[in-house]
Amino acid sequence: ARFRSQLAPKRVDFIKRHKGIIPVPIGGSTKGTTLAFGQWGIRIKGNGVRLTAKQLTSAEDAIKRKIKTIKGAKVYMRVFPDIPVCQKGNETRMGKGKGAFEFWATRQVLLSCLLYCNSAHPLFVFRVPTGRVIFELGGAPIREELAREALRLAVVKLPTAMEFIDKCAPPRLGRLLLEP
Repeated sequence: ARFRSQLAPKRVDFIKRHKGIIPVPIGGSTKGTTLAFGQWGIRIKGNGVRLTAKQLTSAEDAIKRKIKTIKGAKVYMRVFPDIPVCQKGNETRMGKGKGAFEFWATRQVLLSCLLYCNSAHPLFVFRVPTGRVIFELGGAPIREELAREALRLAVVKLPTAMEFIDKCAPPRLGRLLLEP
């Protein structure tokens, strides 16, 4: 059962899907590396990483707790897990089907090695590349010090290096900053 507070798609056609191939990032696309909705945000600075929905919701809760005093402030989450991933149990013999549904993943390009989660409970997980914006703050005017502190509390909950950005931050192409 999916509840409103969980990060998972409302409906999928097939719960077991082909793994597909990891696309090779060619060309110069900078989509998703700058702010679109808010004034302040964080984006991945280190290697691309897989994030669980539990990590994302705890980071979002930390931000909301810090900025709840500002009337009209909003938190925008720019990524969402929507691809089902199935895994077989440890020490299972070959054959006998694909395995049970385990967690959700994203359609993003994976730029680094995967973090494997061994858990009996289904996790909602997705992979996010370097330079992708994760959270944005906006809605009402927010002071930079307060935005930095709120986003710092969120970064503590996430397993990769992040950078604080504003509206005038240049886009990122992988690890390369594109200066105008």
